[in-house]
Amino acid sequence: MSAAVPAVGIRVPPCVPGDRLVRTVRRAEELGFDQAWFPDSQLLWRDVFTSLTAAALGTERIGLGTAVTNFATRHPAVLASAARSVAELAPGRFVLGVGVGNSSVGPVGMRPSTGAEMRAGIATLRALLEGRDHDFGGTVSRLRDPVEVPVFMAASGPRNLRLAGEIADGAVLLSGVSPATLADAAARVAEGADAAGRAPVPLVASAFCAVTDDVERAARQLKPICAGIARNGGGKALALAGVHVDVPDRIEGVYPDLVHAEDWDAAVRICSQWVSDEAAAAFARAFCLFGTGEEIAARLRGLGAAGVGGVFLQHVGSYDLPEDLIEAVGRSVLPALRERA
Repeated sequence: MSAAVPAVGIRVPPCVPGDRLVRTVRRAEELGFDQAWFPDSQLLWRDVFTSLTAAALGTERIGLGTAVTNFATRHPAVLASAARSVAELAPGRFVLGVGVGNSSVGPVGMRPSTGAEMRAGIATLRALLEGRDHDFGGTVSRLRDPVEVPVFMAASGPRNLRLAGEIADGAVLLSGVSPATLADAAARVAEGADAAGRAPVPLVASAFCAVTDDVERAARQLKPICAGIARNGGGKALALAGVHVDVPDRIEGVYPDLVHAEDWDAAVRICSQWVSDEAAAAFARAFCLFGTGEEIAARLRGLGAAGVGGVFLQHVGSYDLPEDLIEAVGRSVLPALRERA
């Protein structure tokens, strides 16, 4: 592939036993996906590092990563040990993605990590994974048999985007893939890198995706996601993409949250009060990657030209595997991407 074509990954929630999960990741590898990213939420899914271990042993080429784990429910020393263990099984293939912990902390009554906690957590990870001594409040310790692992930070707001540019090995952009929102997020990451005197860090963008020739119909399933972004402070990013919705601060009747609703049809009905069919379609076309295989391939090439090194695709839903999306992208998007590369 040319340098302008980003690596294409798939987000795989560990929502089934490991043997089924591995078959899905192996199929993505067969179809030419570059990466498989696993989210971490201890009550929603199986343990992410157990799942990554199974995937590492069951694949040969595909990159693996967390998208993302956190420092609130996992101590940095525990994360360092887990990351080292996976990296040993998949040399050069593993990236540790960390974030503030939204879906992990909410269901257990904890709060997301602050910027200061993210900074401290990444500093601890770096020291341990590089084999250096670290002072844990007066107790100095180190990780035996360390393995260096790239640490990427997920972010959507301007402060955390700048922090990712300042301290992480890469940034996972949670701000959508419309040109305006993407440019704004990338600029904030670059500001952080510049302030720290660092070279620009790699960018990985996340995007909900559907291969379809009826975007309006498929987009209705995105209403809870659109509402969730708007409710969690993403109104500016949506507006930059030309999507305007007004949602209340609190939306009742959806468990555990809008993006990970167990009853998706009910969540769509509830969110239809604030997200119209027209707004959902605009969200799908601009913020997400909805369209035909050729259209999505063209958008991916545009993201590569804009400096995005990787994109991981998400299906709508948290408790089933993205098997249909893997097949659809593998059949139509990846071939079209390679033909033009």
